[in-house]
Amino acid sequence: MLDGRRVLLVISGGIAAYKSLELIRRLKERGAQVRCILTRNAQEFITPLAVQTLSGEKVCSDTFSLTDEHEIGHITLARDCDLVVVAPCTANLLAKMATGLADDLASTALLVTDKPILVAPAMNFRMWNHPATQANLATVRGRGAAIVGPNAGMLAENESGMGRMSEPAEILAAVEGILAAGPLKGIKALVTSGPTYEPIDPVRFIGNRSSGKQGHAIALALARLGADVTLITGPVALPNPAGVTTIHVETAREMLGAALGRLPVDVAVCAAAVADWTVSNASREKRKKEPGSPPPAIELVPNPDILATLSEKGGARPRLVVGFAAETEKVVEHAKAKRDRKGCDWIVANDVSPATGTFGGDFNTISLITAAGVEEWPRIAKADVAERLAWRIADVVKGVSV
Repeated sequence: MLDGRRVLLVISGGIAAYKSLELIRRLKERGAQVRCILTRNAQEFITPLAVQTLSGEKVCSDTFSLTDEHEIGHITLARDCDLVVVAPCTANLLAKMATGLADDLASTALLVTDKPILVAPAMNFRMWNHPATQANLATVRGRGAAIVGPNAGMLAENESGMGRMSEPAEILAAVEGILAAGPLKGIKALVTSGPTYEPIDPVRFIGNRSSGKQGHAIALALARLGADVTLITGPVALPNPAGVTTIHVETAREMLGAALGRLPVDVAVCAAAVADWTVSNASREKRKKEPGSPPPAIELVPNPDILATLSEKGGARPRLVVGFAAETEKVVEHAKAKRDRKGCDWIVANDVSPATGTFGGDFNTISLITAAGVEEWPRIAKADVAERLAWRIADVVKGVSV
């Protein structure tokens, strides 16, 4: 919780500014006091009235308002807080932060503050990938600012790429990670994520469509609640989550070996979509297609069962083992059977039928299977699933039963 903590939220001018309204609501729910600076361009997307209504505080925007300078002042505004959050942070404002410009209230407050700064970038993917932006980001990070996001996804220009602002749940978790010791402080967690690739030859492999988005989000959410997190991931096109020890593997056997090498841990979340089989007769050379010859036979053997192995009773078993069940039919029925068969404590079941868009998408619909029964979660962003699961884990590992 953030009871009594004071957050100065700087909202700059981008379409992602609408997400700041949800962020204000979530911060207030956690008990934080939220003051907001709204840039002139931000007012093209959201109104000061909406921000003031949600925050319960007067919205600041003008450096030269005599009333504000007398009652608050830009120096007092930047000093009278525990954390400054910039969400969204446009390429323009990031450049001002990097070069020390102070030509409006937002940039002036950022230049004068001596408090921690959390930046949530949001911009077109071409702006994000531009060398100038990356250099500015490195400068701001090098001066101590924390960065959350951005994510890949659909952007305002009906294009897709890296540059989408992190979801409010992700930013909230980052705020809590900075301002609070976190309910999972002192807890060690292991998370697996992504697919595994089982080689047929040096060129070809057996794999699946897992993007790793859900597993990576869970690792980040646990870390932001204070846990010491190790993420073991198969091949994905995602950045390593901040504040998480990340180990990259390819095959199921490599993933199991890495997992066993990190024991003991308090919590294990097996979110990876591990291939059930591997190729026993994988070739060291590329298999050639011979004209007129049938395709070469591929011999499959079962892969080691990572979830079942971690769930085995013994001194090194984590206190809480959470598995995932990616199903296309009878989701809850199959998930219940998997929980019994594997011996884990919880199963997070989801429907990955092509029509759901779960594999590779940003949203998920969850059925949480525990000893107490089934919890149905609505369709929400994967970042929200991660935050919700992380808090459920915190409730258990700091309590008694599962």
